[in-house]
Amino acid sequence: MSVVNVTNVSKSFGARTVLDAVNIKIEPGRRLAVVGRNGEGKTTLLRILAGQLTPDSGRVALPAGQRVMLHDQRPPSHTDVTLGEYVAEGMADAEAAERELAELEARMAAGEDGPDVMDAYTRAHARLEAAGGYEWRTWLGRVTRGLGIPDERAGDALSTFSGGELTRASLARALAGRPDVLLLDEPTNHLDAGSAEWLEQAIVDMGVAVVVVSHDRWFLESVATDVLEIEGGRVKLWPMGYSAFRVEKAKALELQAAFAARVDAEMERLQRFVERWRAGTKAKQAASRQKQLDKMRRVEVHRSGKALEFGFPTPVRTGRVVLEVHGVDVAVAGTTLVRDVGVTIERGDRVALVGPNGAGKTTLLETLLGLRPPASGRVSLGHRVEPVYFSQHGLELRDDRTVAESVLAETGLTRTQARTLLGVFLFPGEAADRRVADLSGGERRRLSLALLVAGGGNFLVLDEPTNHLDAEGREALEDALLAYEGTLILISHDRALLDTVATRTLSIEDGALVARNGGWSDLVAARAVEAAGGAPATRAAARPPATEAQKRTAKAPKAAKKPRDAKKPKDAGTARRDAGGAPARKGSPSRELRRLETQVSKLEAQVAGLESEMLDPANLADPEVMADLGTRHRALQQDLTWALHEWETAAEAAGV
Repeated sequence: MSVVNVTNVSKSFGARTVLDAVNIKIEPGRRLAVVGRNGEGKTTLLRILAGQLTPDSGRVALPAGQRVMLHDQRPPSHTDVTLGEYVAEGMADAEAAERELAELEARMAAGEDGPDVMDAYTRAHARLEAAGGYEWRTWLGRVTRGLGIPDERAGDALSTFSGGELTRASLARALAGRPDVLLLDEPTNHLDAGSAEWLEQAIVDMGVAVVVVSHDRWFLESVATDVLEIEGGRVKLWPMGYSAFRVEKAKALELQAAFAARVDAEMERLQRFVERWRAGTKAKQAASRQKQLDKMRRVEVHRSGKALEFGFPTPVRTGRVVLEVHGVDVAVAGTTLVRDVGVTIERGDRVALVGPNGAGKTTLLETLLGLRPPASGRVSLGHRVEPVYFSQHGLELRDDRTVAESVLAETGLTRTQARTLLGVFLFPGEAADRRVADLSGGERRRLSLALLVAGGGNFLVLDEPTNHLDAEGREALEDALLAYEGTLILISHDRALLDTVATRTLSIEDGALVARNGGWSDLVAARAVEAAGGAPATRAAARPPATEAQKRTAKAPKAAKKPRDAKKPKDAGTARRDAGGAPARKGSPSRELRRLETQVSKLEAQVAGLESEMLDPANLADPEVMADLGTRHRALQQDLTWALHEWETAAEAAGV
């Protein structure tokens, strides 16, 4: 049985139709991800489902007694109430049912036991069960703590909270009521990774119908059972998860384009025949072809607008060490947020800086860049390092300028170069003459990215660069960062971006900075091992990560990185010991380089041989053989990484 029936719903704003004859059924337990470009009507659909907007035509039907809750990005308007009172409004049904039960129980204790009282008691008890039962207060506490809302602030007025805190309160209110239909508009905005993961699991465990709009690809992949695509006012239901939808959508567009090309070619062939033989000896055949041509229609390939696509210019090459941090404490107003930071960032590193909201990530970045002094310790930039900082609010933009004037004022580009750059960032022609004050949040973000690209720099420090970007914009930024040849430190709540881009994570945990290799999924796996009693991660002062040459040469960079507390392979060190325990003498630099080159070549050949074995169909069919080959492959890659590290060190020392 459907929880929600949407029948022929249409909605227009002025001359623009955003929803056109929409028909969908939302069933219990289904979780629909609503996708589409900005402005396609995703939020409009949510507000129609919630009853906050009335469609121009059509209807939304719910069975009697079904409860719908909406979380959107608008902060609460009644800020005179406390946080606890506002969030508890989501549990108003449970509280009212519990109060009625208490009154009925008092009447029954006084001797009233007629059928009317018993019927009322049964109905009230059913309402309480539907709203979460007697455990509703426990559930309310789980929700607020899971979303990072401190218990001690429950009595504070909403007027004292920031916009991000208010949107989290709105989300808690929607979840607390355990509705039959949960409507979520960008629910992971302002959530740290831990809260987002809690939310994913909570939504799945609730088992209710969910309709969600989000640009968080990791969240959609974790939650959605189906995808509802809005394109040109029309909707299409894809009964699959988010990543499967992306694959199938790409295939569908390719097939559509190929079919359209075949139709176009056939129509052109018929048209040439008609024009050539209309008055000739084959006039009768030409007339027949013309009738055939008149019945044909060109296939329209729907294109939802130009996609953002850009790249960073090749940066000036820095020295091997880009940033060195020794014994740094980061403090604000006398409170230490991060202590004893010791880390080295090397050329080509792509580092994700992660941690809970309020842990001090942005403050640490500003300290590393010299924008605020450390409480103690020392920070130094390497040779020829040119940092560029992109704050979570974007670059500062003056509202009184036009888009084009902003680029001309902030860069050394000519007018033609500025217009070309703005075209790449989807500000073509007259769009470049719009005032900055009139831009949307996403448009301001695109302009900030354009200025970032034009600014050059070989050390990008990015704080929440995906804010206000849609999925296509996030993927464009992802591609650009993957191709960027400089060094990167990145803070982001977009776990898909962190997992794809980062080669290393620095995590703020209990006031200390902890270093691990790999992206977000590697971090999650490492934490699971540590929680199960495995070896703990090391502090960030451990040895530096793989160098640029290692990343460029190794075939599997993530697998190749040595655990930070592991020992070097016995044959990889340059200071081997002889039988008496004394260090062996090094040969000349050229001899040492030749030895290391031979060692690297040997290891590369062994890795290639193992990879050939791993592609053998007979081995692929045997899980035990593949597990053994995988273990040996990782070990060889680690040895190769260290050998490359030694080779690069020796080469730099020899001036090669």
